[in-house]
Amino acid sequence: MSHSAWRTRRARQVVGEAVEYDQGYVDARLAGDLGQAVYDRRIELGLSQAELAERAGMTQPQVSRVEGGDTVPTLPLLRRLARALDGTLSLAIDEGDPRVTFTPHAA
Repeated sequence: MSHSAWRTRRARQVVGEAVEYDQGYVDARLAGDLGQAVYDRRIELGLSQAELAERAGMTQPQVSRVEGGDTVPTLPLLRRLARALDGTLSLAIDEGDPRVTFTPHAA
C-alpha cells in the first residue's frame, strides 16, 4: 500500500468504512477516559488525591494510578469512587467507541 492510500482509522470511520480495533488500544483508551473523568470530578469538588483516597477507602497512590489510566479498577472500587465523588459513573463499552461519563448527583 502506498502512503497516499493509507488512511487513519478515524478518517476511514468518517467515510463509513469498517474499522477494526485492537483490544489493547480500546482498553487503554477506556482506562484513560476513566482516569480523566475521576480527575475532572475530583477537581470540580476541590479535593486532593489524598482526600479522595480517604473518602473512597483507598490510598493516594491508588487514586493516582486510576487517574493516570495505569490500572483497571474492580467493580467494587468503581462503586466506592462514584460514592466518594458524589455522582454516577457510567461506562459504555461499545466496540471501538467506549465512553466514560460522570454525572454529579443533584444537590
